[in-house]
Amino acid sequence: MSDLWSVDDHLADILRALRPLDPIALPLLDADGCVLTEDVTVPAALPPFDNSSMDGYAVRAADVAAATGERPVRLAVVGESAAGGVDELPVLRPGQALRIMTGAPLPAGADAVVPVEWTDGGLGGGPVAAMPAADLREGAPVRVHRPAAPGAHIRRRGSDAAAGTLALAAGTVLGPAQLGLLAALGRARVEVRPRPRVVVLSTGSELVPPGTPLGPGQIHDSNGFTLTAAARAAGAVAYRAATVADEPERLRAALEDQLSRADLVITSGGVSVGAYDVVKEALRGSVEFRRLAMQPGKPQGFGLVGRQRVPLLALPGNPVSSYVSFELFVRPALRALAGHPQVARPRVRARLVCDAPLTSPAGRRQYLRGAYTPPAPGERLGTVRPVGGASSHLLAALARADALIEIPEAATTAEAGAELTVVPLGGGGQEYGSSS
Repeated sequence: MSDLWSVDDHLADILRALRPLDPIALPLLDADGCVLTEDVTVPAALPPFDNSSMDGYAVRAADVAAATGERPVRLAVVGESAAGGVDELPVLRPGQALRIMTGAPLPAGADAVVPVEWTDGGLGGGPVAAMPAADLREGAPVRVHRPAAPGAHIRRRGSDAAAGTLALAAGTVLGPAQLGLLAALGRARVEVRPRPRVVVLSTGSELVPPGTPLGPGQIHDSNGFTLTAAARAAGAVAYRAATVADEPERLRAALEDQLSRADLVITSGGVSVGAYDVVKEALRGSVEFRRLAMQPGKPQGFGLVGRQRVPLLALPGNPVSSYVSFELFVRPALRALAGHPQVARPRVRARLVCDAPLTSPAGRRQYLRGAYTPPAPGERLGTVRPVGGASSHLLAALARADALIEIPEAATTAEAGAELTVVPLGGGGQEYGSSS
């Protein structure tokens, strides 16, 4: 057992060899999901001027302090302020009001906005539900039925962000809200670490693409699609290359063709002890092949290949083994290249629900597929139930799972009710819990 690497040591060795990708300036939408590499400060006050948060009337609060439904205050309407309007606004005098739309600049002299629903809209009746058309309002007074306190319904200049303050710190992961803020600040491009480019190569003479009829002894390539989709879900720009037959020269040629567009390469298959383990034969010397104290996924390979020393992770070929290996090793590597501070998925503790005790090989960290239920309100732990068996070819069970159940190396059984570490795989990018 002394020649076995632990899961943690193998991952640590991979991460030590990686450096985050160099920053580049990207248009905002291309930077979605990327890690910011510069501090962004607010160049000018946001919002840049006092404006209304309601459709209504800009007023002097003192003028409407006594307004009631029975005794409305009558004000002279002296103009209109619309969002995007460029006309110079009049200075508001006592006894005057100005029609104003949401987002429109506040005139000098006004210190409150009365929502239109608190007025008659200039129609001479009771409160209205919406602002009347402008041609109905020309020269007519407005009656205000409710008071507005000073500052009511006004967005003050700089109330969102003051000029010179920090808007976003380096290391921030950019999502919709952050991109919206950058756009509001006038930024068209931003410095980020780009998404890693990943090439996925499936090896095996028995593999044919989906949509192709199977011949004797052939199977469809599932790993290429699983791993490419997983890389994209992890934030990478991933390419599935054509499958490669069990011929070392063809694999070396395929790698030579693909390295120019890769920040990382994933291979699946050909890393065990079979007579046709093409990856081991083709890459021996530049990739170190190891046996890990884990199940599934015992055979693994890692190295830096080509003149650019592109990281290559060689994963086993069984579908579950390759996917589990991706989650444990490739996904953290991709996040490290992208500059994310936390590279592994958060772990949670959960209580095992099962019909019979689970078994695990001594000295191996086992990862079983599971269905995870987060804790109910007031509960400390969620629950996890195994999905399918432990065999590494059970792809249908993997498709029903949303978590990995971790059974530590020292344990050979896990009884119902046991508290175990779980790796929720999330859905649509969601991750449960926090790191532990």
